Amino acid sequence: MALSDAELAAQLADHAGRILLAVRDSGLIEAKALGKAGDQTANQFLIHALREQRPEDGLLSEESKDTPERLGKSRVWIIDPVDGTREYGEQRTDWAVHVALSVDGKPELGAVALPGMAEVLRSDQPRALPAAGSPLRMVVSRTRPAAEAVSVAEKLGATLVPMGSAGAKAMAVIRGEADIYLHSGGQYEWDSCAPAAVALAHGLHVSRMDGSPLVYNQSDVYMPDLLICRKEHARPVLDLILELAA
Repeated sequence: MALSDAELAAQLADHAGRILLAVRDSGLIEAKALGKAGDQTANQFLIHALREQRPEDGLLSEESKDTPERLGKSRVWIIDPVDGTREYGEQRTDWAVHVALSVDGKPELGAVALPGMAEVLRSDQPRALPAAGSPLRMVVSRTRPAAEAVSVAEKLGATLVPMGSAGAKAMAVIRGEADIYLHSGGQYEWDSCAPAAVALAHGLHVSRMDGSPLVYNQSDVYMPDLLICRKEHARPVLDLILELAA
């Protein structure tokens, strides 16, 4: 029986994660070269599998040369073989594999694998969200916390939770490790498409920092900012962003 799109996304993310763990655990590649080796190996698997399983769909990957062909397609798979290459190379757990399907620019479905935590979060299998933290918790980059996020957290009285990859940070809201993920340091479509699809399926607010929706499969794949949070926290956060920008 043919896999559904959601099942395919989950299987691809899971298998790519297992491949990455095998590459890392082999002990045959030094840490400084591990990230590149993992990226390339997982990307080849994902590209070949998608071309086999969904030959008519478009494809956008961080690790492959982009072509304008995808712009004429309604269905486009957007993948990031290793989101958090540094964390992967340092043998941390806060890295991810992203596999998403964008339909007419919307993050239709996706899966985010957290191989270091032996978990795959899927848009077709939403779970109940844990209770919000008190005080609120805002997840930020562990190396370069966005100034806007830090300022908003201070205004909200929220504590900062440093973490690695974008996927790990977004999934932290679903996993109950954080309540708000606000990013303003610049990303690309592959950084957020799968996390956005999974977050939306879990009933979370997902938008740009100005409250507008995320739109994918654009000619320019740069995406400057992102907000993922519980719906009840969206308005206060968006209002504070406006206040700080005034």
